[in-house]
Amino acid sequence: MRLSTVILPIHRWSEGQKIWRRAEDLGFHAAYTYDHLSWRSFRDGPWFGALPTLTAAATATERLRLGTLVTSPNFRHPVTLAKELITLDDVSGGRITLGIGAGGNGFDATALGQEAWTPKERADRFAEFVALLDRLLTEDAVSERGTFYSADEARNIPGCVQRPRLPFAVAATGPRGLKLAARYGQAWVTTGDPKLYEEGTPEQSVAALRGQVEKLAKACAEAGRDVAELDKILLTGFTPDRGRPLESVDAFVDFAGRHRELGFTEIVIHWPIADSDFAADQTVFEKIATEALSQLG
Repeated sequence: MRLSTVILPIHRWSEGQKIWRRAEDLGFHAAYTYDHLSWRSFRDGPWFGALPTLTAAATATERLRLGTLVTSPNFRHPVTLAKELITLDDVSGGRITLGIGAGGNGFDATALGQEAWTPKERADRFAEFVALLDRLLTEDAVSERGTFYSADEARNIPGCVQRPRLPFAVAATGPRGLKLAARYGQAWVTTGDPKLYEEGTPEQSVAALRGQVEKLAKACAEAGRDVAELDKILLTGFTPDRGRPLESVDAFVDFAGRHRELGFTEIVIHWPIADSDFAADQTVFEKIATEALSQLG
């Protein structure tokens, strides 16, 4: 099992760069950031762009994998995103993972002046978005006329450092999203069952996640893939456990062990942010980073 972190883009780079370097020093497998224009309780505070932040992080680190968790079609277009990702993969020396999802009804869903899409519209757009992005990142020139997204001789030379392209970590829980993960993903991402966040129990959450893994396996079988080929990533902080796994090393080891049994290969924890949903003791957090995995056995 691997342990990674999410560093929200809320810090000016004079301070933020210290956090990304510290994440590498602590031995995290990867450090991700949210790709939003703003987000929930942080909407009225500092919030910087994901891809410039990751570019800066790529120059400030040497070994740490970097990525979005997650990018969505809410304000992205495959043609321009592909060009930026190829550049970022080059700057980082091939250390980028693209976490990608259908998006939701958050603040950036209407920031460009559009009406919020229905769940079906988001799913329709996401399917077309992922398929076109896959082509753009693997072919030198792409022309495509889609319902929502098109490309006209879009050039992407020399392509990604990682071949045939940088990996996709597809966030999905529904049948259509899981099919995309099975077809295009090198990894699958979940935050659990959002219906259980307020009043569910950890046991109910584990059962729900087991069901999601089983549905992923079914989707992979239908696509002719072995589900073992996909990394399975759990982004924590959105299950009924909330911040309890970060209260101590023992608490985290127990949490990680229960989810490793479900087949998860990577757990992602939020870098502590005081006075927020992601508040945690920094000393305990760093002990988890350096000691927890060795205690899993």
